[in-house]
Amino acid sequence: MKAQVFRGVNQLSYEDVPVPELAADEVLVQVRVVGLCQSDIKKIRYPLYEPPRIFGHETAGVIAAVGDAVRGWRTGQRVVVLHHIPCMHCGYCLNENYSMCEVYKSISTTAGFAPSGGGFAEYVKVPGHIVQHGGLIEIPDDVTFEQASFVEPTNCCLKAVKKAQVQPGQTVLVTGAGPIGLMFVMLVKYFGARAIATDLIPSRLEKARQLGAEAAFDPRDPDLPAKIHALTQGMGVDTTLLAVPSDKAFFQALDCTRKGGKILFFAEFPDEVEIPINPNILYRREIDLMGSYSSSYKVQSLAADIVFNRRIDVDALVSDRFPLSDLAAAVDRAVSPTPDTFKILIDVGQG
Repeated sequence: MKAQVFRGVNQLSYEDVPVPELAADEVLVQVRVVGLCQSDIKKIRYPLYEPPRIFGHETAGVIAAVGDAVRGWRTGQRVVVLHHIPCMHCGYCLNENYSMCEVYKSISTTAGFAPSGGGFAEYVKVPGHIVQHGGLIEIPDDVTFEQASFVEPTNCCLKAVKKAQVQPGQTVLVTGAGPIGLMFVMLVKYFGARAIATDLIPSRLEKARQLGAEAAFDPRDPDLPAKIHALTQGMGVDTTLLAVPSDKAFFQALDCTRKGGKILFFAEFPDEVEIPINPNILYRREIDLMGSYSSSYKVQSLAADIVFNRRIDVDALVSDRFPLSDLAAAVDRAVSPTPDTFKILIDVGQG
């Protein structure tokens, strides 16, 4: 089968690799569509993992084979593949910190080499633990593979919105109106809150308005805090969701978030970035700082419901489609986006 193999920093090799062999409790999925995620891009462009590996994890496809011990799944079923499932009984899982679970981190879907997602290949193997514990979700007949590939990123964003306890009637500032920021805008609106977005690119501000943002501003506007306070009866927003790894965005969030509000870090910052802060700002204003990483098993069914029943418009996020053979070009497009670049999908399968 064909796969995009990570051979080193910025080195993707489109090559033939063996189709993964199945154990009795495993499932083989023919990949049809896989989303290109910022985390994939970081793994390709920075020395974070030893090669060779096959990345890609926002995967939708068709079951091509099942192991002899597999029950409840058959060839031909259209499925979303989730690349991590927690153990559900360790100390982290019992506290609903599923993404901290060692099983969650160590067991992943694979197309060969060290298990690393494996979606950038024609076939991906789903380990027995993932098969048996909810890591496959059947796609309804009226849902496309493209739409289904959004279940995993929707889960990640939904986890953050839930963790921040976004409530109806609240106002939420979303910094960055790329694919993730725009998904936040739609989810915030879905849960009955008001979204305000910021971005450097005018077309993304317009897209945020189209998808439900009450207002959208250039973060370089020196009057931004005043404008946001004017929209919130002088208080500031209830919550800020940081969807860009920017220290300037963080300090802007401090200026725009009300006393007693929350600031949630969603985007991953470069390791060398350090943000100095006077702790009295948090103490006197009672600002809660929190982080949200990866997905949550708890919201998995809700994420699928939101996508499958079109409660948010994931089609509106798709701007580019590349064949698997052009993954390197897709990464370049994501790193140097045009004004109209939003979500990039990789077309892998036939038909």
